[in-house]
Amino acid sequence: MPAATPELSVVIPVYNEELNLPVLFARLYPVLDALGRSYEVLFTNDGSADGSLALLRAQHAARPDVTRVIDFNANYGQHMAILAAFERVRGAIVVTLDADLQNPPEEIPLLLARIDAGHDYVGGYRLDRRDSWFRTWASRLVNFVRERTTSIRMTDQGCMLRAYRRGIVEAIVRSGAINTFIPALAYSFASRPAEVGVRHEERHAGVSNYSFYRLVRLNFDLITGFSLAPLQIFTMFALCSAAGSFLLVLILAARRIFVGPEEGGLFTLFGILFFLISVTMVGIGLIGEYVGRTYQVVRARQRYHVREELGGPALESAAPVAPGSRQA
Repeated sequence: MPAATPELSVVIPVYNEELNLPVLFARLYPVLDALGRSYEVLFTNDGSADGSLALLRAQHAARPDVTRVIDFNANYGQHMAILAAFERVRGAIVVTLDADLQNPPEEIPLLLARIDAGHDYVGGYRLDRRDSWFRTWASRLVNFVRERTTSIRMTDQGCMLRAYRRGIVEAIVRSGAINTFIPALAYSFASRPAEVGVRHEERHAGVSNYSFYRLVRLNFDLITGFSLAPLQIFTMFALCSAAGSFLLVLILAARRIFVGPEEGGLFTLFGILFFLISVTMVGIGLIGEYVGRTYQVVRARQRYHVREELGGPALESAAPVAPGSRQA
């Protein structure tokens, strides 16, 4: 069994990574062995439909002293996969890493060096990104919007190679947050955050599990989870629209009195009406998003169900809080 209190815990969510796991094992464990620290590796199988679980079982059998596996009964999303591991880690330092090898495990020592320098949260940002042009510029746009609407400051929110001191991880677990972005939540708890540039490689095999829709949802959750700016912006926009509409009504009324009825004026009024209705619908959607987040917290459903654990102390499924976003 692993040491009761290892120095380092590495958390890796896994979803349909059968082709990447053998290479990940071959690269990750030599890096960790060379650190000279006691460690454990926690893999969360997030309802994979391929042979990922069988590979994780085999790796646990090969390295039972440092390997732990959490097996979900279904796909609950990356956030819940990481959170389940956070609730079980024992290390004083926790590192998160994706299984697709785009963030090389060889970069872990860079993050640990910043942690050893006194920082309690270290985020990686990708150097020379290997993503498509569209995803790169979309990420920059989202980063720009987030910086203008929240207090979260990070260069690259899409890089999951990050290091946390144990106190930050415990604060995340205690928060009971759902439908949120763990790196941003950690930033809000950190007193000495830092960043470090890390290499970015092309995905070893397979395709990304994040579709464009899921990426949009993730970033929308990030903005609405850490700021009321969308509601405030909508309120200001609605006030300006109402003032402009009232002014236009006054102008049309004066024109009718002093100039005479305007041909086609009815269609102008219909256009204004349709515009205001669309603005109202957007506002209802924003309000619904915030109300929905509150509802998910207060209804206190179980967030995920662990089917099996390999390695470490036997733990029950998470306490009922609320379901997370069921996305890959």
